[in-house]
Amino acid sequence: MKIALCSSFVPFVHGGARNIVDWLHPLLQEAGHQVETIYLPEVDVPDLLFQQMAAFRWIDLTSADRIICFRPQAHHIPHPHKVLWFIHHIRAFYDLWDSPYRGFPDDAKHRGIRDALHAADTAALNEAKHVFTNSQAVSNRLKAFNNISSEVLYPPVIQPERFHCRGFNDEVVYICRLENHKRQHLLVDAMRFTRTPVRLRLCGTSAGQAYPRDLREQISTFGLADTVTLEDRWISEEEKIAYLADCLAAAYLPLDEDSYGYPSIEASHAGKPIVTTSDSGGVLELVHDGYNGYVAEPTPEAIAEALDRLYTDRTVTAVMGRNAHARLKELNISWTHVLDRLLA
Repeated sequence: MKIALCSSFVPFVHGGARNIVDWLHPLLQEAGHQVETIYLPEVDVPDLLFQQMAAFRWIDLTSADRIICFRPQAHHIPHPHKVLWFIHHIRAFYDLWDSPYRGFPDDAKHRGIRDALHAADTAALNEAKHVFTNSQAVSNRLKAFNNISSEVLYPPVIQPERFHCRGFNDEVVYICRLENHKRQHLLVDAMRFTRTPVRLRLCGTSAGQAYPRDLREQISTFGLADTVTLEDRWISEEEKIAYLADCLAAAYLPLDEDSYGYPSIEASHAGKPIVTTSDSGGVLELVHDGYNGYVAEPTPEAIAEALDRLYTDRTVTAVMGRNAHARLKELNISWTHVLDRLLA
């Protein structure tokens, strides 16, 4: 079969939205299919949304037997056999409209853009033969905003056997892009209230310099230089594997995330529990409090308590790590399942 994988990307930002496409490509080839990957740049600026939408709408992929579309606005590509693995809306015009992350005024102009975008998205979504999502959270949004039913298809990581557990040191690691909505600052704040010698390591790059600078200032202001390590750089896969193999636990504290996030699933493959918050969104589909990690209220004091519990009771921490690995099988998170569903 000739299959085109279609998505968008933010220039100079590499995250999970690219991984889901880049990892699927060779697996489809190994399964005997001809595969092309098509990316177009997408910047979520209100005045550019419809020009970018038109660029996708004009793409002709009729030479493909099937197209699979991922990140907005790739779902606008027309095709007689379009399948969506939909990973999020342009959220500022959807679930984040009434949040500090909207980034533009709630005025007549932007409400008009929002309403037109909803209508265009709903029409394009209805063209698909089948709609998959990366989480129940995204499926719920599709139903609420577009009245579209969908099937949850959890994304795996590539070569999960790379991850393993060597032991449990004193460090909780947070390996993720440094961005305000990922809330590394909340975890740093929590370190002021810990009562054990638990340590924190933050690893990742950022789209700009402001947030990493704010984190460094926060660490300095709170006098946490001896317990919090900030590596604001792109760490290698080898470094990531080593950190997860040895750490006490992993953290992932985004605000209402679309899915469980690769940091959570990588930690699970490494047999490490995950610390998250009750408002982290799709992460809660993977992490159950006290089973494969801790779900704390999004306050520094509550998170600090979870960190201390991980440090103090290593037996429970190790059991939760084993449960984290078992949870992947419970949710049927595998590339075999993904290929079976996308090619059905």
